[in-house]
Amino acid sequence: MQPDDNQLQKEIEGRLATSEPDVEVLLAEVVSPATLRLFIDHPEGVSLNLCERVSGLLNDYRDRYSLEVSSPGQDRPLTKPQHYTRFLGRHARVRLRDARDGHKSVTGELVGASDNDVTIAAPEGVVTIPYEQIARSNLVPGD
Repeated sequence: MQPDDNQLQKEIEGRLATSEPDVEVLLAEVVSPATLRLFIDHPEGVSLNLCERVSGLLNDYRDRYSLEVSSPGQDRPLTKPQHYTRFLGRHARVRLRDARDGHKSVTGELVGASDNDVTIAAPEGVVTIPYEQIARSNLVPGD
């Protein structure tokens, strides 16, 4: 997530907090100069109706972007410490900002998460990664 994306996500979360307080913005990212993509979640699941409501609440972003609002799907993005904690025991792929031991990503089971870092049991061994070193992360479907 780029710093601009992080600011944009906070702005969108603030806007939705009053109108749709149960909607969690998992990821807001500008995927091209003209496209803003949002992954949202809700305790009762994400329906087409919910995506349409969220899209309507963010209608003024359409002046700058084509807006895509969807559920996280099986390869759900992990962007906050509580996401990692919630999915302990599941497999995730973590892409790093800088190569570590010659690798730009680590894939394995989420075995620990704190406010500062996540611990992954990868085939190469157990690795602890500070959140600020993570460029992007998501669950790996199928487990």
